[in-house]
Formats: sequence, structure tokens, C-alpha cells
Amino acid sequence: MTTQEYIQLRAFARVDGTYVGILWIASFACYLGGLSSPMLGFVGGILAVASPFFAAKRLIKFRDDIRDGEISGRRSMLYYALMFFYASLLFALAQYLYFAFLDGGYLMREYTSMLSSPEMKQAMQAYGMTADQLMEGLKEFANTSPIMTALNIMTMNITIGLIFSLPVSLITRRARK
Repeated sequence: MTTQEYIQLRAFARVDGTYVGILWIASFACYLGGLSSPMLGFVGGILAVASPFFAAKRLIKFRDDIRDGEISGRRSMLYYALMFFYASLLFALAQYLYFAFLDGGYLMREYTSMLSSPEMKQAMQAYGMTADQLMEGLKEFANTSPIMTALNIMTMNITIGLIFSLPVSLITRRARK
């Protein structure tokens, strides 16, 4: 891969990563809304599950439109991983801004409210857990700084992108005819 091709690959991965990041932000917003409206939570889940397929579709578009229908497995893997990297950066920024300036304890209040519901108490008993154990976990989450929360989720998203990049690259690679 030449320097010019690498610059091109990174530029298109950055744009497509922005699209994936926007999809994740919308999914997160729907998740937050889904705490009070289950239908919105369902939409958020669908968006989250659809994002790797959307990223693969963007990779195929890059392959077909920019690379004239051919892409090696390594280049495909790099493109997909970079897309997730850039999406993770954007999503981490959005999550940091949310937790630092907008949340105001909303998520903790909602989780605490859910834990005190009779259905949740029944589910905890079925799994052999106590409310104290879950409250301890919630306290740890509440004590985590917004930047650490965003960085932890960013690391998970980058890892997921690296893991998914291998099978996606095997499917999307196409050699010169």
C-alpha cells in the first residue's frame, strides 16, 4: 500500500467512522430514553446491533466505489478497524459530554428505581443475588469519573471493532479479476 493509498483509506474510514459514531450516539440516546419508554429502548438496541452490518456495508461501498471493486483482506481489515476506532473516538466524546454535563444522576436514579421494583427483586432472587450486591456495583459506577467511563467504553468498542474486522475482511475482500 502506497502512502497515498493509506491516506485515502484513512480519510474514507474517518468519514464512515463518523457515520457509525453518529449511529452509536443515536443508539445511546434511545437507550437513555428507553429507561422510561421501552419502545425507544428497543430502537436503541436495534441500532446498536445494526452498526457492525452498517459498517460492513460502508466498507463494501468503499471497495466498490473507490477501490474499483477490489480490496485485499488486510486492507479491508484495516479499514473496518479504523472505522471503529474513529467511531469510538466520537462516541467517547459524546458520552463524556453526557456524563460530565447532562446526566446529573439520571442514570443512577433510573437504575436504583429499577432495582427496587418487585420484578427485579424476584429476578435477583432467581439468580441468587442480593440488592446489596447490585447497589455496590452501582455505587462503583457512580464513583467512576465521566472520562473513565467514556474511556472504558471506547476501549471496548475498539476491541469489538478489531474482533469483527477479521471475519468482515474475509467476507468483503475481493481480488483483481
